[in-house]
Amino acid sequence: MSHCFLVSLSFDVADATWGKSALLSFSQGQSVIHLDQKKSLFRQVQSAARKLDSMTIERIKLQGKGWDNELRWAFSQGFYNAKSGANIDFGDIEDNELQTLTSRKLIMEWVRNTINLGPQALSPEQLCEKAVSLITHLVPLDLPVEYKIISGEALLEADLQGIYQVGKGSVRPPCMLELDFNPSGDADAAVDYALVGKGITFDSGGYSLKPSDSMTAMKSDMGGAATLTAALALAIVNGLNKRVKLYLCCAENLISGNALKLGDVITYKNGVTVEVLNSDAEGRLVLADGLIAAQENNPNCIIDAATLTGAAKMAVGRDYNSLLTMDNKLAELALGCAQQENEMLWRLPFADFHLEQISSSFADIANIHSGEGMAGASTAAAFLAKFVKQPQANWIHFDLSGSYQMSANGLWATGGKGHGVRTICKMLLA
Repeated sequence: MSHCFLVSLSFDVADATWGKSALLSFSQGQSVIHLDQKKSLFRQVQSAARKLDSMTIERIKLQGKGWDNELRWAFSQGFYNAKSGANIDFGDIEDNELQTLTSRKLIMEWVRNTINLGPQALSPEQLCEKAVSLITHLVPLDLPVEYKIISGEALLEADLQGIYQVGKGSVRPPCMLELDFNPSGDADAAVDYALVGKGITFDSGGYSLKPSDSMTAMKSDMGGAATLTAALALAIVNGLNKRVKLYLCCAENLISGNALKLGDVITYKNGVTVEVLNSDAEGRLVLADGLIAAQENNPNCIIDAATLTGAAKMAVGRDYNSLLTMDNKLAELALGCAQQENEMLWRLPFADFHLEQISSSFADIANIHSGEGMAGASTAAAFLAKFVKQPQANWIHFDLSGSYQMSANGLWATGGKGHGVRTICKMLLA
């Protein structure tokens, strides 16, 4: 084992040798993080970890006083990078606390590593299989987990039109994962939560082709599926005793002679017809199938998550995830959970009038808004609402602007972040 570089905490100001208000100071084989109590301790520790990661230190051990589990976690988030992960010894810590952090780290690195995989390494079916493997690995042996993967032409037999139409341009078949975590074992038990995730393993934009700069990060367009899988896995590790069903809507959005074309009309299982005006607005087309399927079991609450719109990213950047819902109580729960879990979440507007802004001359609705000055994230949520029986209550949509970092910054390495996992896990456990 390589030597551990030691890191400790202090509320003393760093010596002026290290610069004015320096966050870090160094001596042989170790460093001190100098914290300012007037600022967020979590962000300061994560920022310090990013600086240390940039120095290519192989392994770090946290030592001394002041470390609690949240600060240890902040450090592990910042010290991670896509090539080497986060090689950390959490230091002197109780066994139960170590187990909590170790399980969380395993799950969060699953998310980040999965999102960071190149598209050739992660087909739609492989994403579903990886999700099943993670959850079944973590579920206690006495708790039942049932699942099925519906793939290729079988999607048409199941009337999952959106997933099939988006994915039919690829030689690698689209698919849907349906996974049922039912700790009671009672087949008639109520479904407390249905989770619906967008799993576009690569998004070229289809015939609405993205430019190269925009396409580079589109291996991350399955961030919603990865986030919800990890949130469920983390909740299970933390003692989840509710029935939760997970639906991952997975496809590659590519161009071929068989690909979805502009002007095509999709007829969904619930009878809603959709005119495709932009093949790069494909995430909502696959999520519609998941939402319809999720409601067949009458869940008490539906959570969907997706890297859905550039509009959300423009509104809140990549620091925040966005939430959209008409259910104020559910919004308050999500925002409260995010605050407790040191994750950043912002509510964007979503109202009844947005439902009227996706009209079509040839179908019930179009897959993009019509007219100038429309709110892209809100009208995307409005599209999804057409597939929710009662969108005003018990449904929340997460637009995951913060799940991927295009380039490294002061808090995060380039790539997948896992941002949002803890928030949704907390909601499942509430």
